[in-house]
Amino acid sequence: MTESAGTPPEPEERSTDSTAPEGPEETEAGTALRTDSTADSTADSAEGDAKNDAEGDAKDTAEAAAKDTAEDTAEAAVPPRRKRRWLRWVAAGTSVLLLGASGAGWWAYRKLDRNITTDTSAAAELRTYEKERPTPVALDAQNILLIGSDSRAGKGNGKYGRDDGGSQRSDTAILLHLAADRESATAMSIPRDLMVDIPSCRSSDGSRTREQFAQFNWAFQFGGAACTIRTIEKLTGIRVDHHIVIDFSGFEDTVDAVDGVEVCLKEPVDDEQAHLKLPEGRQKLTGEQALGYVRARHGIGDGSDTQRMDRQQRFLGALFKKVQSNGVLLNPTRLYPVLDAVTKSITTDAGLNSLGDLYDLASSMRGVPTEKVQFLTVPRQPYTLDPNRDELVESSAKKLFERLRDDEPVEIATTTSPSDTASPSDTASDTPEGSPSASASDAEPGTGAPSPRATSEPTFTGSNAEAGMCG
Repeated sequence: MTESAGTPPEPEERSTDSTAPEGPEETEAGTALRTDSTADSTADSAEGDAKNDAEGDAKDTAEAAAKDTAEDTAEAAVPPRRKRRWLRWVAAGTSVLLLGASGAGWWAYRKLDRNITTDTSAAAELRTYEKERPTPVALDAQNILLIGSDSRAGKGNGKYGRDDGGSQRSDTAILLHLAADRESATAMSIPRDLMVDIPSCRSSDGSRTREQFAQFNWAFQFGGAACTIRTIEKLTGIRVDHHIVIDFSGFEDTVDAVDGVEVCLKEPVDDEQAHLKLPEGRQKLTGEQALGYVRARHGIGDGSDTQRMDRQQRFLGALFKKVQSNGVLLNPTRLYPVLDAVTKSITTDAGLNSLGDLYDLASSMRGVPTEKVQFLTVPRQPYTLDPNRDELVESSAKKLFERLRDDEPVEIATTTSPSDTASPSDTASDTPEGSPSASASDAEPGTGAPSPRATSEPTFTGSNAEAGMCG
């Protein structure tokens, strides 16, 4: 047996050469595999592109958000000290504005308050004669004496005449009665030429005048407001609670502050003494023109004091209506010029010598209807001994004074036109001016005599604020 026969033969090595040719089946399979691999590669590539785009968009969004966040963080990262300093500046600026506004308001209030002059001498004189003064009847009602001084002393008054060393008379005197319920206001004019009993009064130089029967406006010349108040209280039996004296320039400035007052004139006016020249027709008067208009006695109407008082009453009514209708009392920017004009030129008793007191008075009248703001003159007739002077119609005046004193309604029959166009005196009548009147319907049947109703509730002639100057 030979050696080669017992030895197993060496196994034949399989070639691992990748380039060796393969059979047909193997080639087709490879191709298929390669095709699938290419498709997968294309899909993977597309998916990758989409993924990249999405990732890019996400990245952009993230970067934008990061930027915003960074900015917010930067703002939030302001050091607390800087932030506190900024808040302090804001607070300080706001405080300055608030203090400035309140300071300006306080300055304006104090200025107006200091404008007012207090009449201390009148209070002292009235206290001396307190026992002879009337007792108040209606405690919530107010009786305020308004005096228009014709003094030429003081700034702006000299152009209306010579200053006789500061002497003065009351060019206008009106007793204003405010009803306790503040539903009406009655302004009663007292003619300056009315003959009255004037008590002994203390003069400005300390001397005393004697009691005398003289024309009413002498009382103001003798002893100022105190003497005028005592004269009125003796004449009417009505307690005067407060008084206000206003001069020429004050009236003029007040009219200008409300931008003038409209009047209607039937014919031209030319009064050299009153510094007044106006055309006929509807027109708005300035302060200076208005002052001349209410003071004029020549070149307008019949030149009587009666027509002058009628003109004054109607003008004051129109002024009140304008102030009320224009909302002056509720508008600080419009109210201030009016208050400034008024307070600069008035003298009052201690009860009205502050801006708060005057504002309370004006506010209490704000709700009074204009038709219930009434004007009339005390019933009077020509004085027996001098037709250029007046005297009371005693019976009629007594009824009027009683109604005002007791806070009873005063019925007023209004005239239809201003005094410079038509006047009650233009029509023939035997009834004294301002006296109560009774219509035919008030008469007792078959007698022609006034009925008890007409006697107990007299009607006086006058006007109201609703009528205005062109009513």
